[in-house]
Amino acid sequence: MAISDIPEYAHLTDADVAALGRELDAIRADIEADRGERDARYIRNTIRFQRGMELAGRALIFGSTKRSMWWAGAGALGVAKIVENMELGHNVMHGQWDWMNDPEVHSTTWEWDNTDPSAHWKHTHNYIHHKYTNVLGMDDDVGYGLLRVTRDQRWRPFYLGNLAYNTILALLFEWGVAVQHLELGKKRRTPEAKEQFQRDLADVGKKVGKQIAKDYAVYPAMVSAATGHRTGYARAFGKAASANALANVIRNVWTNAVIFCGHFPDGAEKFTKQDVDSETQAEWYLRQMLGSANFRSGPVLGFMSGNLSYQIEHHVFPDLPSNRLPEISVRVQALCAKYDLPYTTGSLPVQYAKAWRTIAKLSLPNKYLSATVDDAPETASEWRFKAELADGARLQGTVDPVSGRRSGLRTAIAALRKRGRRRDRSVSSVATSTPQRRAA
Repeated sequence: MAISDIPEYAHLTDADVAALGRELDAIRADIEADRGERDARYIRNTIRFQRGMELAGRALIFGSTKRSMWWAGAGALGVAKIVENMELGHNVMHGQWDWMNDPEVHSTTWEWDNTDPSAHWKHTHNYIHHKYTNVLGMDDDVGYGLLRVTRDQRWRPFYLGNLAYNTILALLFEWGVAVQHLELGKKRRTPEAKEQFQRDLADVGKKVGKQIAKDYAVYPAMVSAATGHRTGYARAFGKAASANALANVIRNVWTNAVIFCGHFPDGAEKFTKQDVDSETQAEWYLRQMLGSANFRSGPVLGFMSGNLSYQIEHHVFPDLPSNRLPEISVRVQALCAKYDLPYTTGSLPVQYAKAWRTIAKLSLPNKYLSATVDDAPETASEWRFKAELADGARLQGTVDPVSGRRSGLRTAIAALRKRGRRRDRSVSSVATSTPQRRAA
């Protein structure tokens, strides 16, 4: 089952958690005090780059009746849409640049290139997801109401389609985001709730209409009018529209990959509702650290992911500038080492493959799965440490009085894995030696 007592699972005392919180508060204070011109220059240069890429992509699409120009235009426009959604839209709407007091780069004014209205995104993502990260029954991003990603979700035959659903979700990710806020399966019993749903539906319809008109009507019509006399108006229109469609798919698949790498690989834990609303800031920090995962990146990959390759740091400090996350990660990793907490990371292909592996496995009922509901790669609880809990003792890390080194959660998980490997070798040894004993 999901983790119900987060400090206990983390092998930390209440005093440890409070101390960890103070150290993370200090990191926040340092970054806030140091924000300035280099950060403002970074975001403005990013806006210039994104607009330049979009202009280049749309210009290339004017020659999209040629295959090379079609691919080049769609690719450049796809990159522009990725940067706009991830390094700009997502991060600006988190308020990371509100300190600049620039009305163009402000969370209250930014409307992104996506079918989801910004106001809806800020509610479902900034508030619901970031406040209740990976809390079952509260964070809709745990499976997006479509996928089974933890054994805490009761299996239904519907989940046999897990792999197909995520393939569709990846290709059409912006559309999944657009309907998430609507909560289509939710029953609305009061007139007020029904009226609010109609308003939200109208907002989505208006935004979807604008996006469709821009990408699949107005711009293709411009390309057709300018180049159709040479190649045929219908052909020029169709080529431009299909190039725009490919650009959107490129953005959607990439966004799906980055987000899934941050939330669904092994080690990104899930939590129950218990005590979440009464948790302290330090306890919230701890939940974010345990519930998120990173992937390794250099400057280019970090930029193209909106610096969400540092998902742990982003979840701890969602409103600090994204360009500061690499330096913040050095200090967060040091804290993880100090408190013996896991720092979940890996290469992007490995992290994404682990997310897909979880989606594939959990399309099946638990009885066909090997690990337990307390110690599976994608699901863990305090009860994975059964030996420590046998006497009812609280799980707490110990500190070596000589070295000062803490032995906590990371060490405990490593010990469990080591015991598991020994057990597997033992079973394998018995299996191979049994026929020989019988023969004797």
